[in-house]
Amino acid sequence: MLAASTALIAVTALAGCASSSNKDLSAQYGKGTTQNYISGTGAVSEIALDERKAPVTFSATATDGSPISSAALRGKVVVLNFWYAGCPPCRAEAKYLKQSYATFHGQGVEFVGIDVRDEAGTAAAFDRTFQIPYPTVLDAQTGTMQLALSGAIAPNAVPTTIVLDKQGRVAARVLGAIDGQSILDTLVSDALAGRAS
Repeated sequence: MLAASTALIAVTALAGCASSSNKDLSAQYGKGTTQNYISGTGAVSEIALDERKAPVTFSATATDGSPISSAALRGKVVVLNFWYAGCPPCRAEAKYLKQSYATFHGQGVEFVGIDVRDEAGTAAAFDRTFQIPYPTVLDAQTGTMQLALSGAIAPNAVPTTIVLDKQGRVAARVLGAIDGQSILDTLVSDALAGRAS
């Protein structure tokens, strides 16, 4: 029971939403916002090749029942997008993720959406509304995907997009909404080419 409670606390802390930082939420509330999540600024962090840590390891099941694992994705660039349906920036960036997916699909790049708050029905409605073509993992109950990144570069806000290189190491992170396809395309192209800008 203690282990389950500890895991739940860790998952909640890593989710980057309401409980990520009460100070940040208080500051947002003081500015007149009641968004109930920590929003990023869209800041991009690209990690130099010689500063990348060990590969991220994870194993999860997508909403369509297909398995998703770091082992199966090794050798490909992987884009992990952390979101939830009620998050306005997540909705705004969906078109850019979809466009980037269309650009790189079939070129050794895989996209995975990670819903950090919703149940299956809500996530499915989001995917239908925005015509998301890549798999979604529900992470609210287990935090598997969020915990996998805790030792590397965590998704500290919603949305957050993390790019893994072909070795499964964190190559880049966009903390907050992606506000244009070119940003993500550049990060993915760099990871495909085995470089950092």
